[in-house]
Amino acid sequence: MSEEKALNYNSYLKVDELLSLQEPLSNGPEHDELLFIVIHQTYELWFKELIHEFKAAQVCLTEGDTHRALSILGRIRTILKICVAQIDILETMTPLQFNSFRDRLGESSGFQSAQFREVEAILGRRDKKAAAHLLPADRERVEKWMSLPSIWDSVLRYVTTRGYKIPESILNRDVSSPYQGDSEVQRTLIELHRNDPEAGLVFERLVDIDEGLQEWRYRHVKMVERTIGRKSGTGGSSGADYLRATLFHPVFPDLWEIRSSF
Repeated sequence: MSEEKALNYNSYLKVDELLSLQEPLSNGPEHDELLFIVIHQTYELWFKELIHEFKAAQVCLTEGDTHRALSILGRIRTILKICVAQIDILETMTPLQFNSFRDRLGESSGFQSAQFREVEAILGRRDKKAAAHLLPADRERVEKWMSLPSIWDSVLRYVTTRGYKIPESILNRDVSSPYQGDSEVQRTLIELHRNDPEAGLVFERLVDIDEGLQEWRYRHVKMVERTIGRKSGTGGSSGADYLRATLFHPVFPDLWEIRSSF
């Protein structure tokens, strides 16, 4: 009977397989294509981790586990900061360097990232058009998330575990429809902030995450503008124009609405 091979760093992390996944298509290949591939593959790994963390955060919030929720939400905030920081690396690539291999991308585009659409759905996006261009299996996965409670729905359940009232019409709403904000929920959140500092910290973490996502979107827009200007994006998107239209749309509108009430 042969001995089982000892686990080591390479075999545990599957380093050889991982390093074989970067396959530039340009002739030469062009020096900067490897950077482009590594950055975007890294984004997909972070999106996978964000989905993992958001799922755990939803469980903690629904169960009223404040301390673990704070830890996980803090981690999500830090991951978003890393996502923003990666744009600094991409911006070391000039328009000429990007265009040296851009024609090899064909119809591929970050617009087609199913995992990012999943993150958006977990955060509450309920626009099936956002998944219409995805492959059938990816589209099904995103649409499934859109039919499940968002993290904000879990947050509202969390509020009730702290002894505060959320209208039944909100708690039992159709979670496949977008949440637009609610004045009664906002009054409850103001009361919670004033009387429950521990829970208030949870909401500040959520604002951090919302702000981090908006920062990532803004930096993404500026990176695209400086790299391809007003050109259309690959994959059928309108490039910077499409990305600009996504700016300044908070995912937790109630938390921003109440800022002027303190």
